[in-house]
Amino acid sequence: MLLTRWLVITSVILLASSLLSGIRVDSLLTAVMAAAVLGLINVFLRPILLILTLPLTILTLGIFAFILNALMLLLVSYFVPGFDVDGFFWAFLGALIISVVSWIANRFISMPGDDQSRRKKTNVIDLERGDDGKWR
Repeated sequence: MLLTRWLVITSVILLASSLLSGIRVDSLLTAVMAAAVLGLINVFLRPILLILTLPLTILTLGIFAFILNALMLLLVSYFVPGFDVDGFFWAFLGALIISVVSWIANRFISMPGDDQSRRKKTNVIDLERGDDGKWR
């Protein structure tokens, strides 16, 4: 499933580069590398930044999370040669496309154990009152 998600992000990066003139990808290998670096940044750096900027994210009703996504896309363009983003505006639009399409794709891709978390099981404890008034 991880490989599937990686391929989805690679495809979305290629899609964003074809739709937006401010994002350029030199080759398929560059898109694969950009997806890998974006995944690593999202795993290690994004949670820390989300926690640090949580008050600002709450104040802006979540819009600042999109700004963080754009900054991470700019960071990826810094580290991956052949993946170029012209500026913050293009990074914001690209991050918006990548976020929306990957969110939709992830709704259809399930990881092992995800089925149980989607089905909300309720555990019910059936108690009876005893003669002495205590619940058992």
